[in-house]
Amino acid sequence: MIEVLLCSVLTVLPDFLVRRFVQGKRIGHEITLYSVWYELRYGITACIALTVILLTLILYYHPSTSSAISFFRTIPILPEGSGRVEEVYVGIRDKVEAGQRIFRLDSSEQEAALETARRRISEIDAGFELAKTELVGADARIQEAQSSYKQALDELETKTELQRRNASTVAQREIEKLANIVEGRQAAISAVMASKQSVESQISSVLPAQKKSAEAALAQAQVELDKTVVYAGVAGTLEQFTLRKGDIVNPFMRPAGVLIPAEAGRKALIGGFSQLEAQVMKVGMVAEATCISMPLTIIPMVVTEVQDLIATGQVRASDQLIDAQQVVRPGTITVFLEPLFAGGFDGVPPGSSCIANAYTNNHDRLAEEDLGTAHWLFLHVIDTVGLVHAIILRFQALLLPVQTLVFSGGH
Repeated sequence: MIEVLLCSVLTVLPDFLVRRFVQGKRIGHEITLYSVWYELRYGITACIALTVILLTLILYYHPSTSSAISFFRTIPILPEGSGRVEEVYVGIRDKVEAGQRIFRLDSSEQEAALETARRRISEIDAGFELAKTELVGADARIQEAQSSYKQALDELETKTELQRRNASTVAQREIEKLANIVEGRQAAISAVMASKQSVESQISSVLPAQKKSAEAALAQAQVELDKTVVYAGVAGTLEQFTLRKGDIVNPFMRPAGVLIPAEAGRKALIGGFSQLEAQVMKVGMVAEATCISMPLTIIPMVVTEVQDLIATGQVRASDQLIDAQQVVRPGTITVFLEPLFAGGFDGVPPGSSCIANAYTNNHDRLAEEDLGTAHWLFLHVIDTVGLVHAIILRFQALLLPVQTLVFSGGH
């Protein structure tokens, strides 16, 4: 409507002034309701053509969308395992800080596993003490075996010397018996030494390895016990949190509630612009928005990111081939808009629906020295018609409460 009024000032109004004051035709006489088309045909035709051109320039170079949403993420409150709630630390809609406890599951099984792991470490520590005692006993047995061996060896040497001097003094059978005893005592020394090495191996490698395994099992049991307490990962507000003691929580079927991060949806708008503006939308474009949740307010914004793909073209592997006709509606260009000034989004609740305009700025191109006159004039026209779109957005901001409350029944 605004575009038609502006174009009529440049086309229909001059045509009427010529008819009225130059040709002397009067309203109600020569210019009537039935003859207005014939009398003002040139102005009306030019008005329609100029309106179409103006709308095309405005909507192409200064894109607009009514699908701008302040999306926000939600975090389901879930434990890492199923269980029965033992204790709840917060209320239904409490604000929580990062790391704050939310609720705790029954941990009797995890506590039992933790105590078992502690007992296992105590057993291994007792095994160390026992092995040290066995090591002392092994040293004593080695000394005893060496003494017995030395005694048997001395006796064998003595008997052998006596036999060499006088063969009739010592029987050969006795010499052989003593030799067997010496060999037995030497084998006993080897056995005791092997026993000591076994004890030393227990102390140096086997028991330490067992203790490390037990400590790892203790740490794992402690982790499993810690998992029974659910903490807030970020600061935010709890929503739909109706958990009570005795409830069963399952991470796959029943979350405990939803955590809304404090900064979620308070920094940017995400708008879907027509694919036709794919070559126009650029990072750094100045934009404006008005939201239903904050009526009669224009929020200055800036384009911070333009998604370089269209969501409707995504493909997910399945057992059916993709048919292009399945995409009923063409997708939009996803654009991220952030407030131009600090605090610009204050008062806009996350999830608000907004109308956004983006404006093409040719200031840098107009500063080029080798720019032709026609091109220079065209760029000036493009920048100027952006004012029309800004005026339209302000009319929309004024009419939005009326349309929402009156014509849509307040819904």
